[in-house]
Amino acid sequence: MRIQVNARNRAFQFEAAAGEKILYAGLRAQAGLPYECATGTCGTCKAKLISGELDDGWPQAPGRKYLKAEGEFLMCQSEARTDASIEVASFVYPMDTGACRADALAGTVRSVRALTHDVSAVGVDLEAPCEFDAGQFMAIKAPGVQGMRGYSMVNWDQPARRLEFVVKRKPGGGFSEWLFSGAAAGARVEMFGPLGKATFYPALQKNLLCIAGGSGVAGMMSILSRACREGHFDRHDGYLFFGVRTMRDAFFLEELSALRHDRLAITIALSDEDVPEGAAAGYPDLTFARGLVHEVAKREMAGRYQNVRAYLAGPPPAVDAAIRVLLLEAKLTGDAIRYDKFS
Repeated sequence: MRIQVNARNRAFQFEAAAGEKILYAGLRAQAGLPYECATGTCGTCKAKLISGELDDGWPQAPGRKYLKAEGEFLMCQSEARTDASIEVASFVYPMDTGACRADALAGTVRSVRALTHDVSAVGVDLEAPCEFDAGQFMAIKAPGVQGMRGYSMVNWDQPARRLEFVVKRKPGGGFSEWLFSGAAAGARVEMFGPLGKATFYPALQKNLLCIAGGSGVAGMMSILSRACREGHFDRHDGYLFFGVRTMRDAFFLEELSALRHDRLAITIALSDEDVPEGAAAGYPDLTFARGLVHEVAKREMAGRYQNVRAYLAGPPPAVDAAIRVLLLEAKLTGDAIRYDKFS
C-alpha cells in the first residue's frame, strides 16, 4: 500500500507491506516520522487519516487516550488496508544518511538471568546480524502478548548477532509476566528497530553525563561500553548516576566496576535507605549516595557541566525531574539532552 504523509514542512511517500505498521514502514523508508516509545504507550506518533482505510492492531493501547479528534490514530499500531493519505502536526525530515536503518528482525531467547528479585537480563540470538547505535532500543513482541514493548540494548557490537536487554517485572504487564513465567527460554520473538534518538557517538567530543533509574541503566551500559572501547575517557570526562531504591534493587555493580577509568565516575543513588556499611568496601571503584538520582546528580555535578552531553533513561517521573535539573540548574540547552522516555 502507498502511504502519503503530509507534514508541516513537506510530504513523504513510501510503501507499506500488508500487515505492516505505518510508523515502521515509514522508518524503514528513512522518513523521520514522529515517535517516542514506538509501542503504543506515549501517543507521540499520533496522526490523522485524510483518506484510505486502516486497521487498528491494538485498540486497548494506552496511547489511545491521547486521540481526541475524529480520524486520529497511532501510527505505531495501525496498518493500512488500502492506499492512504495521512497528516502529522510536526515537521518531518529524512533520517540522517549515516543512521542505522530500522527494519523487522527476529531472534530466539537464549538466556534469562535474574539480576534482582524483579529484574532479569535477557539474551536474544538474532536470525540475522544487525547494526545499532549505542543507546538505542528495540520494539519487541512476545508470543501471545498483544502489542510490542520497548527495551534498550545493554551491549554494543557492530554488527551484533546477539542482543541483551534488561526487563523489570511489572504486575499485570503482558511482556514481563510472560518473561518471568518461565515461558521465554527458547521462544522466538519478533522485533523492530533499532529505534531511539538517545545515541552516543565518540566523534561528538563531549563529556558524558548519564542519569538512569532502575532498568533504564540498560542503554547507559551500551553507551559506556562503546565509550570505553573507543578510548573516549582518555580525552573526556564521564559521569554515571544510577538510581535504585535499595541495595537489594542494585545490579550490574560488577560490570560497572569493570569499566573503571580515572575520568569515569560512577555513583549509585539509593532513594529509600541509607548506604549500607560495607557497600564501598565491596565495590571500591563505585561511589554510593543517599537520595533520588536526580538530586544526587544535581549535588555532585555542580560546576561540572562544561561541554556536556547528557543522556537520561528510566521511569517518566525520574526523567522529567532530571530534565528540570539540567534545564534550570545546569542551564543546558535542549540539544545537549538526549532521552527515550518509556511509559
